[in-house]
Amino acid sequence: MPALKLSVVQYLNTVPLIWGMLRGEQQGKFDLRFTTPANCADAVHQRQADVGIIPSIEYQRLDRVQILSGMSIAAKNQVRSVLLLSKVPLAKIQTVATDNSSRTSAALLRVMMRKFYSRWITVIPLAPRPDIMLERADAALLIGDAALTYSGQVAEVYDLAAEWKRFTGLPFVFALWVGHEDRNLTKHHADFAASLQFGLAHIDDIAAEYAPRLGMTAAAVKVYLTENIDYSLDEENRQGLRLFYKLAHETGIIPVEKALYFA
Repeated sequence: MPALKLSVVQYLNTVPLIWGMLRGEQQGKFDLRFTTPANCADAVHQRQADVGIIPSIEYQRLDRVQILSGMSIAAKNQVRSVLLLSKVPLAKIQTVATDNSSRTSAALLRVMMRKFYSRWITVIPLAPRPDIMLERADAALLIGDAALTYSGQVAEVYDLAAEWKRFTGLPFVFALWVGHEDRNLTKHHADFAASLQFGLAHIDDIAAEYAPRLGMTAAAVKVYLTENIDYSLDEENRQGLRLFYKLAHETGIIPVEKALYFA
């Protein structure tokens, strides 16, 4: 049987999940293809990939898929890599330019503005260029490495995971390993879990390799991967995920609220 095709997000926060596949005992067991969060979801939807690290909102839009249990890309508090950059106070935002590779963060923004601030906003998907985004709108939603390394000056900066935590008291789950149920994911679950454990055990190695690529210090990368990102899918994270789906349904982002189905 050919190796499972995996669609993988090309952001720093994904690296611990796949470190065993890149450097450990899981190397060569999977066919890895790197792309943006939105394209990961599309690859799974179009069956160009068997499994993908997809935006969590996209689980609700896929049929006959399973979540690989115990793993996610989440934040218990501040995340630092999902930022709303605004020229005006949040209560006055009318237009937001969103990174066109983002789906969960864009959905989270709409949920927060409607449910927490009672505001309707106009969303303008654009390439992740903060200067151009802020020319076109009151605020810009920046995600991933571009947000993590942003050094520009703007009147207001809001960390969306921190805002979610402030209003709900719960973590936020940004991405999940999701795959087609007919690909026998339970059989492969141990390799996915072992790859993550290998990554978490080698954070220093990851930091040393990726810090120069991002123009960050190794210490800053290590803090981000160990303190800002949470790779579990514990009960607290699942509660946050279920609430996000409930509010997304209430705001019309998803037509129905599907239960979590795990491999």
